[in-house]
Amino acid sequence: MVQPHVLLVTFPAQGHINPSLQFAKRLIKMGIEVTFTTSVFAHRRMAKTAASAAPKGLNLAAFSDGFDDGFKSNVDDSKRYMSEIRSRGSQTLRDIILKSSEEGRPVTSLVYTLLLPWAAEVARELHIPSALLWIQPATVLDIYYYYFNGYEDEMKCSSNDPNLSIQLPRLPLLKSQDLPSFLVSSSSKDDKYSFALPTFKEQLDTLDGEENPKVLVNTFDALELEPLKAIEKYNLIGIGPLIPSSFLGGKDSLESSFGGDLFQKSNDDYMEWLNIKPKSSIVYISFGSLLNLSRNQKEEIAKGLIEIKRPFLWVIRDQENIKEVEKEEEKLSCMMELEKQGKIIPWCSQLEVLTHPSLGCFVSHCG
Repeated sequence: MVQPHVLLVTFPAQGHINPSLQFAKRLIKMGIEVTFTTSVFAHRRMAKTAASAAPKGLNLAAFSDGFDDGFKSNVDDSKRYMSEIRSRGSQTLRDIILKSSEEGRPVTSLVYTLLLPWAAEVARELHIPSALLWIQPATVLDIYYYYFNGYEDEMKCSSNDPNLSIQLPRLPLLKSQDLPSFLVSSSSKDDKYSFALPTFKEQLDTLDGEENPKVLVNTFDALELEPLKAIEKYNLIGIGPLIPSSFLGGKDSLESSFGGDLFQKSNDDYMEWLNIKPKSSIVYISFGSLLNLSRNQKEEIAKGLIEIKRPFLWVIRDQENIKEVEKEEEKLSCMMELEKQGKIIPWCSQLEVLTHPSLGCFVSHCG
């Protein structure tokens, strides 16, 4: 009998890597071999961080996305990036699959995260079953599906009137503020994000082309039973929540991190600082591993924080490969006031922060 071997292909962003690694750990505990692959840049960053020791049974592989020194969202072209990651990634996946077969450990299934529909095409080409790992709630997938299947005009109308409700099959009543921003705001017209909607459409077309399309969703039946059943032609399976077991009442205290940080955590004692803050008092601000805010945007956020007079924890990633003069120019004008009121750190353990009792508000780039 052939040993099950899953090739897990992950888009190189922290919010994709974390749940994918957690899924990989679960498969390994079931005795399944897993090869985890992401971009060269993300692979290098994961290898540098102290917490990123790969669990036993996890093979790590990397593919070039054409930006091996990292994609800079404020400089690089996103459409070119998506084209490069497709062409280079597809060839690398073929090579990994063929090499594994030659070594007597053939890939028996391919699982891929959103924004990588081409991975399913490679699997189909090589006659390997595939499944999409949907890292967002099932409801979000349903909304995108309905947008491209008869409800686009209704959603666009609701975006013009925030008081207008929209009823989608098997979903609760929604308003425009409940819909993904790509569907209702100017972000879909922004060149930086213009790739998103076409890629989601391609993803759904790819699933439509499968005989029995499977989607593994980062949710669970008790939370989203109806949304998991909403799309009859897809087999949506709740496998979440994909977070370390220690946050779910597990006994393994070592299982308290994802183990794939793209950035070194701050040495600052931010957890001790949170421990002395009142319950539900902290505003936590973090915009992920890809988004780069302009200096003006950061200045506006800083002004807002000072005005609300609330303690805050703000993650501002260290910028790499820039001169000291440029670093000085990037410093916020009101830094002294900010430091009296809250903390600014380069990276943190987000799960630990989000589960801390002092947290009262989370300001994020993606809801």
